[in-house]
Amino acid sequence: MFSIIQAAGWPIWPLIACSVLALALVIERFVSLKTSKIVPPKLLDEVMAVTRSNVPSPDVVNQLEKNSALGEVLASGLRALNASPRCSEEELRSSMEGTGRLVAHRLERYLNALATIASAAPLMGLFGTVVGMIEIFGSQPAGGATGGNPAQLAHGISVALYNTAFGLIVAIPSLIFWRYFRGRVDEYLLTLELSAERLARHLNTLRK
Repeated sequence: MFSIIQAAGWPIWPLIACSVLALALVIERFVSLKTSKIVPPKLLDEVMAVTRSNVPSPDVVNQLEKNSALGEVLASGLRALNASPRCSEEELRSSMEGTGRLVAHRLERYLNALATIASAAPLMGLFGTVVGMIEIFGSQPAGGATGGNPAQLAHGISVALYNTAFGLIVAIPSLIFWRYFRGRVDEYLLTLELSAERLARHLNTLRK
């Protein structure tokens, strides 16, 4: 492996840094976007069951907020109802929508960085290719003489090819994971929106 890095020359080091960063971001997103941390399957049903008789106390609402991202959104609606029992359904929705925007921003964290790596890695590989081509032409003797330095010529070719390949190796998985996480976040956001809508209707019906 080290021999390949040596053959690829100095342009490969930024690509290695990008690959390490992309791997760290992918691992972090896998850990942070677990379903249990975002939208536990039975949480909404449990909240609706608890609120059939009365609005939970602030302590219970605080525990719900710490449960998950969905719990945070639902808790904001219950907290608004605790603060103002006669608040309208629009006010409940507005409270949960505001919290939902904060949660959405948190779910989308680092996705732009991963997309940037996916876009920049091929360009960085192309830059390495250009450096290799410069070395190839630099190895040719001046004045149109034939021959040149075979070692320098081979090194220029290796720099060009290794950097091109490594740029694609970094970019392709980064793009795949970015699209995967983007779709996962969109699915979570839809679930949060529908859950907040359902809870708002439920609370409004109980007050009638």
